[in-house]
Amino acid sequence: MADSDTEVLIVGGGAAGIAAARSLVAAGIACLIVEARGRLGGRAWTVADASGHGLDLGCGWLHSADRNPWSAIAEQQGRVFDKSPPPWTRPSMTDVIPLTEQKAFQLALKELFERVSPAVADGRDRPASDLLPADGRWNGLLNAAATYIAGAEFERMSTLDFDRYEDTEVNWRVREGYGAVIAKHGEGLLAIYDCPVRRVDYRGKRLKIETDKGDITADRAIVTLPTTVLAEQEEFFQPALPDKTHAAHGLPLGLADKLFMSFDGADDFETEGRLFGRLDRVATGNYHFRPFGRPMIEAYFGGQLARELEAAGEAAFFDFSVSELTALLGHDFGRRIKPIRIHRWAADPYARGSYSFAVPGAADERAVLAETVDGRLYFAGEACSPHDFSTAHGAYQTGIDAADAITASRKA
Repeated sequence: MADSDTEVLIVGGGAAGIAAARSLVAAGIACLIVEARGRLGGRAWTVADASGHGLDLGCGWLHSADRNPWSAIAEQQGRVFDKSPPPWTRPSMTDVIPLTEQKAFQLALKELFERVSPAVADGRDRPASDLLPADGRWNGLLNAAATYIAGAEFERMSTLDFDRYEDTEVNWRVREGYGAVIAKHGEGLLAIYDCPVRRVDYRGKRLKIETDKGDITADRAIVTLPTTVLAEQEEFFQPALPDKTHAAHGLPLGLADKLFMSFDGADDFETEGRLFGRLDRVATGNYHFRPFGRPMIEAYFGGQLARELEAAGEAAFFDFSVSELTALLGHDFGRRIKPIRIHRWAADPYARGSYSFAVPGAADERAVLAETVDGRLYFAGEACSPHDFSTAHGAYQTGIDAADAITASRKA
């Protein structure tokens, strides 16, 4: 391996790793990204369809866009923003789902969010499902919304963690793709690809990082691996770090998969419309019609439903979509759509899910996961963020924080 020694080794080339590397390079500190995949971006991944449209198989919305650092980076890259209100904030497709029904659901969702902070005022944590009204008409669909937001149903989620998430409710998209912005920001950084890290040994004076392409020595390391990967590999650190493993188990990755479908006769439908497949259950898809005005449907599947569909194979997502959409729009509609692309994030060996949530009682594990070890091991990634978890901008900031800590330690 040509680059077998560096001052700072960064395990993982996602949003956090890229941000950390950029900051270290700016400070004149030698660093190396070691990435298991053949690309940068991690769980941010833009691919192109046959027409050249950028499809975000991972994160797609710049949440809190007015304070999201990726917004400025995208602007510097000359990207084109779509700042129109997202489909979940406004009524649409009222000829299929009556406006009265949509307003009733939105009111139920609003009232649920209003119950969050009062529920944790005493400092005790509890499952977020406690926020649902007993025998509430919309409980199934509210739980479905939870799977789109966190990748998990409310009964699995910590209410305290849910309350700590901060959002300005400004949501933008990038026409060329969010993943494309993040990957572009990593161009020119020193990186080794297709190289999974198997162990970080910090017993010696210098770190020894064992990879599939040989060992690398470093003074410090920034670990940005998803919690699912850390939880599965108790011997990843030598000596072991049981506190980190425990924290990772308390912060699993939820699952949210997206299926893109082409759409004949798209002009018959409004741009940026939305349909739920069903209004009466949690196991339903969320269908975004004509995103960016394109002739396609972007379908969302989360939580247990997504896991069951993944287990059945990629074709199961399309079959499920056809069954729901034809029930709403007529049997002939099934002949108007075709699958384009999906990525099964739970089956991805370097992700094992989409983004983190805290199980009840584990909200404080984010701080444990982020703690520096031995003055040489630093941690970053969206799961380390106290208030912006589950997002690419949360990952970015934790990468910057880790790099700043290293820079400060060199000056001390």
